[in-house]
Amino acid sequence: MRRNLPFIAAFALTVLVMVAMSMFTVDQRRFAIVRQFGEIKDVITEPGLNFKWPMIQDVRYFDKRILTYDAAEPERFITSEKKPVLVDAFVKWRIIDVRQYYISVQGDEALASTRLAQTVNGGLRDEFSKRSVHDVVSGEREQIMEAVRTKADADARAIGVQIVDVRLKRVDLVQEVSESVYRRMETERKRVANELRSKGAAEAEKIKADADRQREIIIAEAYRDAQRLKGEGDARATAIYAGAFGQNPEFYAFYRSLEAYRTSFRSKGDVLVIEPNAEFFKYLKSTGKGK
Repeated sequence: MRRNLPFIAAFALTVLVMVAMSMFTVDQRRFAIVRQFGEIKDVITEPGLNFKWPMIQDVRYFDKRILTYDAAEPERFITSEKKPVLVDAFVKWRIIDVRQYYISVQGDEALASTRLAQTVNGGLRDEFSKRSVHDVVSGEREQIMEAVRTKADADARAIGVQIVDVRLKRVDLVQEVSESVYRRMETERKRVANELRSKGAAEAEKIKADADRQREIIIAEAYRDAQRLKGEGDARATAIYAGAFGQNPEFYAFYRSLEAYRTSFRSKGDVLVIEPNAEFFKYLKSTGKGK
C-alpha cells in the first residue's frame, strides 16, 4: 500500500491540474469563445465560472465595452464645390455578435478597425461630396455625423459590430484653400467696413448740418430777443427821460450836461475844441446865482 502512495499522489495532483486547467472565468466586461482545434465550440456571453476540455480546447476573450477607433492622420475629402478639406474623425463601436465577429475578422481588433475605417471614410466621402465648405465646417455637421453613423452601422452589423457614434473632431481647409478663403473674408470685411464708414460719414454730415441749422436758429432768436429787449429798454429810458424833463426841464438839462462833460473829459488826453462862450459850457460858467 505504501508503495502505491506516490502513484496515488501523482494521480491526484494530475487530476487537480486537469480540473484547474478545465476551469476559467468570464467577467462582466468580456465575451468568451471556446475553441477546439480552431473551431468554435461554445460562445459565452454571461459572466461566471465555466469549464472546457483541457489540452483540447482553448478560450479567447473579447471586450464587451465600447471601443474607439481614432485615425492617426486626418483624411482628405472633396466638397461639392470641388474644394478639399481635412477631416479628423473618430468612431465608437462595440461587439454585439461575438461569433460573427470572430468568423468575419478572426477576432482581430485591428482588422475590425480597418474595416470600420473604410466604411466610415466611404460614408464621409459621400456626404461631403453633397455639401459646400460652409455646410461641412459649421452648417450641417450633426446631419453628416448621423447619416454616416447610420450607413456605417448597417455595414458593420455584417461583422457582428454596432457603430455607437461617429464624431467629427475637426474639419479644416487645406493651406491653399484657407488662404483663398481668408482673402475673400478680408475683402468682404473691408467692403463692410467701407460701407459702414460711408454711412457714418453721411450720418455725421447730417448731424452737423442739423446742428448748424439749430445754431443759426438759436442765434437769430437770441438776436431777435436782444433787439426786442433793447428796444423795450430804450423805450423805457426815453419815457423816463421824458418824464424827468416834464417834471423839471432845468434840472434835466443840467443832468444831461453833466453826463456830456463826463463823457467828453473821460481821459486826461482828451481834447475838445470849442468856443468859450458856447452853450456847452453854460453850466460851467454858472455860479449858482439867480434862480
